[in-house]
Amino acid sequence: MSDTIKYLLSEEQMPKDWYNLAADLPVPLPAVLHPGTMQPVGPDDLAPLFPMSLILQEVSTERRIEIPEPVRQIFRQWRPAPLYRARRLEQALGTPAKIYYKYEGVSPAGSHKPNTAIPQAFFNREAGIRKLTTETGAGQWGTSLSFAGALFGIEVQVFQVRVSFNQKPYRRAVMETYGATCVASPSELTQSGRAILAQRPDHPGSLGIAISEAVELAAQRDDTKYALGSVLNHVLLHQTIIGEEAILQLEMAGDDPDVVVGCTGGGSNFAGIAFPFIGMQLRGGPNAKKRRIVAVEPAACPSLTRGKYAYDFGDTAHLTPLTKMHTLGSTFTPPGFHAGGLRYHGMAPMVSHVKELGLIEAVAYHQTECFAAGVTFARAEGIVPAPEANHAVKGAIEEALRCKREGKAETILFNLCGHGHFDMAAYNDYFAGKLSDQQYDESELAMALAGLPSVPAGL
Repeated sequence: MSDTIKYLLSEEQMPKDWYNLAADLPVPLPAVLHPGTMQPVGPDDLAPLFPMSLILQEVSTERRIEIPEPVRQIFRQWRPAPLYRARRLEQALGTPAKIYYKYEGVSPAGSHKPNTAIPQAFFNREAGIRKLTTETGAGQWGTSLSFAGALFGIEVQVFQVRVSFNQKPYRRAVMETYGATCVASPSELTQSGRAILAQRPDHPGSLGIAISEAVELAAQRDDTKYALGSVLNHVLLHQTIIGEEAILQLEMAGDDPDVVVGCTGGGSNFAGIAFPFIGMQLRGGPNAKKRRIVAVEPAACPSLTRGKYAYDFGDTAHLTPLTKMHTLGSTFTPPGFHAGGLRYHGMAPMVSHVKELGLIEAVAYHQTECFAAGVTFARAEGIVPAPEANHAVKGAIEEALRCKREGKAETILFNLCGHGHFDMAAYNDYFAGKLSDQQYDESELAMALAGLPSVPAGL
């Protein structure tokens, strides 16, 4: 019996294209709507924010989209990323299950986010763009786009959610090391930020607000575009390199997952690990095994488990088009829990769509139990997960313990989307007993959902 721990692909085995789930969906994704006309948006509507190459990826239904060679050349610094068999964790849990994890913390930025930051910067540079604006929560995305901007000579302006800006100063330092500018959001730099601060000077911020600020600035200059780290189809597309590699690595291990687990905030890392497996199932054939696909979200911001599937804005100031997604309402401000990358009011439309089709399931956990799972994982496997990734760890451990109770030797795969080296203040709070399970305000949620935009029946 093999006792292999890690499964590595050569640089030559790195996938040469991204997988587009839209090609295999049994029901097409609902249209994105213009909030003024309530008609489907066209490429020209998105052109102020994105280069045409990314817009075409956003609406594409082609199954495979080629990864440009300059992008693959940069990816070679850390990709293909390793797949690990968590043998010591299995022993610690006493489970008959086999646990594998795809580790994305090996990237220069420490997470999966460069998988889309690099191609977004590349396509923007090809279009002659000189500056990118963006939002970030915990800072993984802002760090990654800053890194990509440095490689392609693009100026980067990051609006970081204020509560995370204060909690994670070293993330800001890394962004500035890469040459980016990072400010706390809401800020005085934009009309949308000033409006929020006028209402509440101590506002903790949200990803929805930070998106509004970044979009507002990008729309004002011809040489500036906006880059988003999650939610949109082209972002999820870029992340599928994770699952595509994992399929090859599990073939090396002679294994095939029964359960695939990923944490969800906006949906990008979850889509990265899960969509290629969902695609195999939808296409049929020898790889059409029925697998359980489990999305794990924070109980303090539970868009999939408590949100409404409806058309909503992607930002707080209502500068974006309307997309159909699981949403807590664009004006909803999640409490300031430490998994800042998961503090978004909505879920990626594609992830929401497959949830509605019954292709995935969703669960929610509080942060203290997720940190406990992360500590268990670190003491067995040696890697300290990011607070966001702890949700996936928690989900995988729960599945392994279920297998133990049921006496089933299932195979579990999860995406460890980043390390927690810049999140040790959160771990300090956990060990000191200062980390609490924050609850969202039910009345605020009800108010936010009551304010969803009115869309004609049948859409």
